[in-house]
Amino acid sequence: MKKWQPCLNDTALLLLRLGFGLSLALGHGFEKLAHLWGSPGPVEWADPLGLGPGVSLFLASSAEGLCSLLVALGLVTRLAALGPLSVMMTALLVVHAGDPWAKKEMAFLYLLGYGVIALAGAGRLSLDYFLCRKK
Repeated sequence: MKKWQPCLNDTALLLLRLGFGLSLALGHGFEKLAHLWGSPGPVEWADPLGLGPGVSLFLASSAEGLCSLLVALGLVTRLAALGPLSVMMTALLVVHAGDPWAKKEMAFLYLLGYGVIALAGAGRLSLDYFLCRKK
């Protein structure tokens, strides 16, 4: 293996984490959190798991907002990636099950990205590495 290959792999994981983490958190998660806390009346949201719309919105917004931010930072990365991974799996297979591919595609792409992150981990350019490495 080339001497610089590990550095390239860590850089690729950093870009993947930042791209998917910030995109989902800023583009979807924080918007849902604002909707959850700013909604004066009853919450209107899909309830794919039968937990109630408020609970479903809380779980989705937490996974997409907070967990995605943890992924971007590289903090408890593999565990944090499971939140968005489960939300995207639910969106793909339950919420948008009957929809055309164009409607499912974004959930599939996020599912793929977070799946790679969950399997590969954060890499050396992460808070996980700096906080947990042996001195």
